[in-house]
Amino acid sequence: MMYPVLAKVRYDRVGVVAADRRVLALSLVLNWVLGPALMFALAWLFLPDLPEYRTGLVIVGLARCIAMVLVWNDLARGDTELGAVLVAVNSVFQILAFSALAWFYLEALPGLLGLPTAGVEVSVAAIAVSVLVFLGVPLVAGFLTRFVGERARGREHYEQVVLPRLAPWALYGLLFTIVVLFALQGGPITARPLDVVRIALPLLAYFAIMWAGSLAIARAAGLDHARSVTIAFTAAGNNFELAIAVSIAAFGVTSGQALAGVVGPLIEVPVLVALVWVALRARRWFDRTVPTSKEPS
Repeated sequence: MMYPVLAKVRYDRVGVVAADRRVLALSLVLNWVLGPALMFALAWLFLPDLPEYRTGLVIVGLARCIAMVLVWNDLARGDTELGAVLVAVNSVFQILAFSALAWFYLEALPGLLGLPTAGVEVSVAAIAVSVLVFLGVPLVAGFLTRFVGERARGREHYEQVVLPRLAPWALYGLLFTIVVLFALQGGPITARPLDVVRIALPLLAYFAIMWAGSLAIARAAGLDHARSVTIAFTAAGNNFELAIAVSIAAFGVTSGQALAGVVGPLIEVPVLVALVWVALRARRWFDRTVPTSKEPS
């Protein structure tokens, strides 16, 4: 499901966006410092007595969005090229940093803070292998697909003919994964509806705080509406496909960690659809001070 999105990235533009140190630094801090820290805090605040669900949410917080964020970004009239490049940057960072951050937030930090860790067992090696397989393989495949496709027929043909054929498979893959996992997790979901509600509450708080805060920070940094919206969606969204894969590999398909990952997209999709509408309305807020890079509707 991640391969079609990664095949859309213009990898030759990574250096251009990386040259804008303000935008790149802002995105990296929001995604890899504030985002995981916020999810960690919310998971402990809302689920202090449910270690499996708490661990699942922390893993979700570490899996930065690289897939559906491009859909939300386009609908909200964000900067498409910036969004695609930030997806590529997040993909690389996840491969390099995911397992180390998982160890830090699931083992080291709770110990330093004197928080209980009973019932939480983390295999960093299993997490690292899962990230390399479930993210590394589609990242390499996406890069090679674009490289070969552009060399064979040119960029225009690749983006106007090849990409439209690949794009629907991301959604098909996501829907297939959710259906399969719900088939396996249907019992716990129907048997413990209050647990599902408790998982949903920190997720709702996370999306609201992370998106609104990121948008405000980007505007305060002097970014226009299009780039601020892109920063906000890439910071607030999460890669639930990867989080679910890691939870299954490390804890099992019927684990509480996997259940937390399954609940995630059920909350993210409607919330981020609503935030698309908010982002479009927020253009007026930017028009008063910072000129946008696109014509207002």
